[in-house]
Amino acid sequence: MATSWFSVLILVSIVFSCFLAASAGDFYREFDLTWGDKRAEILNGGRLLTLSLDKASGSGFRSKREYLFGRINMQIKLVSGNSAGTVTAFYLSSEGPNHDEIDFEFLGNLSGDPYIVHTNVYSQGKGDREQQFYLWFDPTKNFHTYSIIWSPQRITFMVDNIPIRVFNNEESIGVPFPKNQPMKVYSSLWDADEWATRGGLVKTDWSKAPFKAYYRNFNAYSWNSVGTDVWRTQALDATGRRWLRWAQKYHMVYNYCADLKRFPHGRPRECRRSRFL
Repeated sequence: MATSWFSVLILVSIVFSCFLAASAGDFYREFDLTWGDKRAEILNGGRLLTLSLDKASGSGFRSKREYLFGRINMQIKLVSGNSAGTVTAFYLSSEGPNHDEIDFEFLGNLSGDPYIVHTNVYSQGKGDREQQFYLWFDPTKNFHTYSIIWSPQRITFMVDNIPIRVFNNEESIGVPFPKNQPMKVYSSLWDADEWATRGGLVKTDWSKAPFKAYYRNFNAYSWNSVGTDVWRTQALDATGRRWLRWAQKYHMVYNYCADLKRFPHGRPRECRRSRFL
């Protein structure tokens, strides 16, 4: 009998409990503050990290370690109030012009309007595989968990353990897939009011600065570091697929595969193979 998706979640929690307890939440050990001067801070003995944005600069951080496949989790509380024009990015990336990248970007909005989660996958320097979703909760009131599960077969984007997107490896039909370059974890808070909110129509209100995002309970594990193949071939089970359909039916606001004006000569090849990307 095939192992269910939720059974694998439980198994991984048990197998990695000691490993995660040792590495989760210690931002001093896991990350370097890379830009923004003192706008990025590690607090509470390494258990909390904050990023800040003002008119002079944003800020960011990067993991000390590289990962080649695995699961990356971060709890984030996003910029509150009028966050229009701001972008909080949480992503994996390698380096160089032919880099690979797996993106969460959270696009700010006017007070009371929902955040948009922008997702993208780059391979060999090429992205253009965007999907966007409205979050079904206020991500500024509490911390929520955002996860990237990356295997040689697929990439799964998850919000509070609910899958919102699956990008499958379709190299068999000539679609590049990120699988050869180790990547570090990055996050940044920056001004993108030329495009982030309603296509750039709504600008950043600097009277509301500084804008702040908060991070806690980071954990990450790669296949090699823990010596198990339990995630390597695991796909979503029926329950996971139902959650994925729910997220894509009720909360998706943009799908590159459905953008016929963008691809007048035919949709990308991977769009013809799977309903869920």
